Amino acid sequence: MPMGQHSTAPNMARVQRSSTVDLITAQLRNAIYEGLLLPGSQLHEAIAAQQLGVSRGSLRESAQRLVQDGLLVARPGQGLKVATVGIDDLDSLYAARLVIEGAALRTLAELPGREVRRGRLATVISLLERLEEWDAGKGAPGSPRAIGDTDLGLHFETVKAAGNLRMAHYMTSLVMETRIASLGHPRGYIVRTDVGEVHRQRLELVLSGRGEAAVEQLSEHFRDTLDRLTGRLPPTVATAAVEHLEGDQQLGPIAT
Repeated sequence: MPMGQHSTAPNMARVQRSSTVDLITAQLRNAIYEGLLLPGSQLHEAIAAQQLGVSRGSLRESAQRLVQDGLLVARPGQGLKVATVGIDDLDSLYAARLVIEGAALRTLAELPGREVRRGRLATVISLLERLEEWDAGKGAPGSPRAIGDTDLGLHFETVKAAGNLRMAHYMTSLVMETRIASLGHPRGYIVRTDVGEVHRQRLELVLSGRGEAAVEQLSEHFRDTLDRLTGRLPPTVATAAVEHLEGDQQLGPIAT
């Protein structure tokens, strides 16, 4: 993705009247999410500032925001590096996701009536239909990366649909950590390519008002995911490797 464009990633909501620091922060977040800045890689302030066309002071202020968010790590004498999320962190990461996503599923299932729930979940349904078209071979996603992006987007939009801004904020961080974990996985970034049916089952449970059943289904899905990612069990589902090192691997200037 050209770095002068806004990402469609769930963490990249547009901001109004953005300052230069806001724009730099968004650009760096996007670069981490897209894999332009890989987990554990060094962020050289002078080079990044030159590529973005901004001052080192503004770049440094933006970087400190990302340090506070846990996306960059600052160590004395080592400068700034992109955070890493290792295999040993995955259990706690998905446990946190289950808390947030489970609360969202319960909230949505408690809404009064199937049509009200369907209306609130309109964006989720649209993303699911895209995944199902790819599952059925009716459309080419272009690369496994598109499936991974849509899958993460569906999880995020489900939380967002619950209407709780704090939960959406927490989910933003969890989505970023999930992507960092994927990009830094020792076996490479591997996505499940037949995930549409799993999402459809969970959506139908929510639309039917069966919140607890939806949470249990999500918990089982996460257990399967963890077994695959940690190597505890061999994968029993269709997967594909994501080629994340695509295109021009260099930050581009931002419009201020």
